Amino acid sequence: MMGRRKKPSRTEAELDITSFMNLMIVLVPVLLMMMVFSRITVVELQLPGIAGITDTAEIKSKQLEVLASPSGLAVFYPQGHLVRKLPLVASEGEGQTAHQDWKGLQLVLRQVKQTLLGKGVDKKDITLLIDDEVAYQDVIALLEFTRSYDDVIAASVVQAELFPQVSFADIPGELASFEQILARQSVSQPESQEATQ
Repeated sequence: MMGRRKKPSRTEAELDITSFMNLMIVLVPVLLMMMVFSRITVVELQLPGIAGITDTAEIKSKQLEVLASPSGLAVFYPQGHLVRKLPLVASEGEGQTAHQDWKGLQLVLRQVKQTLLGKGVDKKDITLLIDDEVAYQDVIALLEFTRSYDDVIAASVVQAELFPQVSFADIPGELASFEQILARQSVSQPESQEATQ
């Protein structure tokens, strides 16, 4: 009678992750170097028109306006209080034609947004005062630049909100000429700075 064979004892296979760890050691620094970490510091604006107001509902009810004319742009907050004037800027290239300062406008609007958020006010509405002589393409660009801006988060470009609730209004008589705005003496013009690291 033949003896029964013993079944060989099953040994668990060891998991060798050395090659995986080597891959991660190389891959993680490369991915980190490719990622763009952007920290934007936007200097808060001084807004004299709301300096004495502590009620957030009242601050939120104030009207934010952007006036667009063939001579440039102007930002008002609250209504009638000039925050910043943005004359035309020269284009780079052969034509050397002047165009609206869209980047400057976005920076000012971001500063206004940041200042209001610092006061606990999340304002979403904006009123556009557009001169009849402004080109149609500039009106479309104005809509885009006032509603959102491109921000970079972990190597991805996202649309960050500015003032998505846009309305239109007629230009008041006292603001009908952009040249008059440029000549005004009572203008609050804090220095704008944007630091990117």
